[in-house]
Amino acid sequence: MRQKFILDINPSTGELIEKIKCSSSGEIASAIKLARKALKTWSDTPIKSKIAAMKRIAKDLMKEKEELGKLITDEMGKIYKSAVGEVVGTANAILENIKLAEKAFQMEKYQEGNLVTELYRVPIGVVAVITPWNFPVGMPESLLTPAILAGNSVVFKPSELTPLTGKMLYTIYNRHLPKGVINLLLGAGEVGEELVNSEIDMVGFVGSQAVGKKIMEASSKRLNRLVLELGGKDPMIILKDADLTAAAKYAVVGSLRNSGQVCVSVERIFVEEKIADKFEKLVIENVKKFKVGDGYGDNDMGPMVSEEQRSHVVRQIEEAQRKGAQIIYSGNRLNGKGFWLEPTVITNLADKHNIMNVETFGPVICIQKVKTPEEAIEKANNLNFGLGATIWSKNKNKVKKYAMKIESGMIGVNQGIGGVSGTPWVGIKQSGFGYLGSIEGMRQFTVPKKISFRK
Repeated sequence: MRQKFILDINPSTGELIEKIKCSSSGEIASAIKLARKALKTWSDTPIKSKIAAMKRIAKDLMKEKEELGKLITDEMGKIYKSAVGEVVGTANAILENIKLAEKAFQMEKYQEGNLVTELYRVPIGVVAVITPWNFPVGMPESLLTPAILAGNSVVFKPSELTPLTGKMLYTIYNRHLPKGVINLLLGAGEVGEELVNSEIDMVGFVGSQAVGKKIMEASSKRLNRLVLELGGKDPMIILKDADLTAAAKYAVVGSLRNSGQVCVSVERIFVEEKIADKFEKLVIENVKKFKVGDGYGDNDMGPMVSEEQRSHVVRQIEEAQRKGAQIIYSGNRLNGKGFWLEPTVITNLADKHNIMNVETFGPVICIQKVKTPEEAIEKANNLNFGLGATIWSKNKNKVKKYAMKIESGMIGVNQGIGGVSGTPWVGIKQSGFGYLGSIEGMRQFTVPKKISFRK
């Protein structure tokens, strides 16, 4: 039987925020119809007008950052200051995307003798945007803004775990756009599945590999365009000449930020044996400083988003322990209401452990010793994930050579994966199909159209 309602639960308390009706088949069809109608005029709207609308949206996000931040904290447990920071970052991302759009969608002219070709970028059509709960404002923006600036119309389904955040984000966008340019659907996987199998032209999705593959299969029926960001199992490689103080600090923040619920969280740490004991001690020192508690307090980490996600992480921890891994710090569920889990540090790990192979998405620091840099790289590359990675060494020339051998789309050398503005957010292997950001990323929401003539 089709699910009729979703229950929006506060992960800090386990209490119901709101019972929300799932969008019906009729509402899905209506949303697509409205989007198709709006497409006719929006696709021809001058880019200057689209940019003006997006600037107003960014301004509104800044105005409502506290309210939107509160929704994020209440629905998924993110620390409030980080939630507000996400909203501010999203407003800035819109302005960055505007700069990219001004270049990405310009007509280009080519000439050979008296033959002239004008190359235009035209919108694809109706784009389904389906996004996760861990960054419920930032992740939708990375798909919504380029799709809309390119002249497409959108049907947006936010995560069933953060529906009110998604609804408020939709309201802000919709306030400044013509009717039907953006449309909202609410519900769980069934709504997303029905949307993907409807008369749309493209899917932009951020989520799991398993769901991404289903979307790709469904999209093959209509040869719909795709942009899929499918998560990772990011490795961190620490060589014996690394700055261990900096590496340990990053290992903790990179593993525990947002309760480890980040697609580029540090999920596997490979450290050379000679410095492993010292590194582990530094990690524990940093973990002890990491405060766990309510999102509105002076804390660094809140609860996990749901009991389902917490149980998945606990199962991985328990399986690793049964198979010989050693928990050297914490690993306990916290008492009381809500979906709390203490930060966990695990060592004596091996390739056989599930936690070293399957995405965890939780507050766990997994450390495996290696003998050589080559062994670390081999283990880092031994999965079908390829989103982010970091490598740590004071030998700048050698470390860049090693970085080139790591099979990930984004690699940080002695830092996180963050790069210069305007560069793509990209995964290789089964961590992505297409990519976000950059001029090339913006153009994925268009198709080239060329008109040739003789002068």
